[in-house]
Amino acid sequence: MTTDTPARLLTLLSLLQTPREWPGGELAGRLGVSRRTVRRDIDRLRELGYPVQATRGSDGGYRLVAGKAMPPLVLDDEEAVAIAVGLRAGAGHAVEGVDEASVRALAKLEQVLPARLRHRVSTLQAATTPLVSGDGASIAPETLTVMASTVAGQERLRFSYRAGDGTETRRLTEPHRLVSTGRRWYLVAYDLDRADWRTFRVDRVSEPFATGARFTPRELPTGSAAEYLRQSMHRQQGTYGFTVTFAESADVVAGRLPAWLGAPEPLDGGGCRLRASTGDRVEWLAVRLLMTGFEFVVREPAELVDCVRELGARLNRAAGGA
Repeated sequence: MTTDTPARLLTLLSLLQTPREWPGGELAGRLGVSRRTVRRDIDRLRELGYPVQATRGSDGGYRLVAGKAMPPLVLDDEEAVAIAVGLRAGAGHAVEGVDEASVRALAKLEQVLPARLRHRVSTLQAATTPLVSGDGASIAPETLTVMASTVAGQERLRFSYRAGDGTETRRLTEPHRLVSTGRRWYLVAYDLDRADWRTFRVDRVSEPFATGARFTPRELPTGSAAEYLRQSMHRQQGTYGFTVTFAESADVVAGRLPAWLGAPEPLDGGGCRLRASTGDRVEWLAVRLLMTGFEFVVREPAELVDCVRELGARLNRAAGGA
């Protein structure tokens, strides 16, 4: 019999979060209490915001249903390990759709995992190798979780940073947001030593350390971390515009292209047009367009037209053509 009320409520909540209906008698037997105590405990859970639905009958049942708000979840050991492994696998690569919210969830979960479960998660992670596209750099999940916790807690972050030319520096920052571009993670932060806003590629960060010093958030110049990153990347890279037309509809083409390349626009006569800018090499862009599997025509720039023409000739020669 579970005599401790908080422990009994957690056990009851864990049972109700299994997607099934629990007869009152079965719950009473599992908890070692009377049906009257089960009813009182159900009322307590409802007061805490858990939408528990009761059904009438000879042995009335209880089921946890979807409510208006997201109440705290109770996970057993296996469930916690499974979720942590899944989040770590996604966070280690800038997978499109796995954004800062996933990293925050991982940071919260790993913060409360007991040592025995944390060891199981690390063991499983070390024993598995994800197959990724190779477009993005691999990142240690611990790096992301440390950063996410400092963003959420408004805590200064210190780390080592390797610039594109290989120069190593130590940075003390006030982290603002983590941003995923679909291929890479970036940290938008205020650099205290340089007294200005900066963006940092997370795969170039090492030894991240939460200092424990709190700060009052500053106002970002652009208002949006994603917009600030976009402008920063355009300043740092030699970007160029390009225009490509497809015979397929805009929705179909968009499904074959990463969102950061831009959104195709429908054309009046059918098909669609993609007008965007990028700092990637024209060779990479040509191959990425080819990977859509659709017929396309490059309108500009001339460098991309020449690259596609040369790529086509090279592929033709590789296939034994003239």
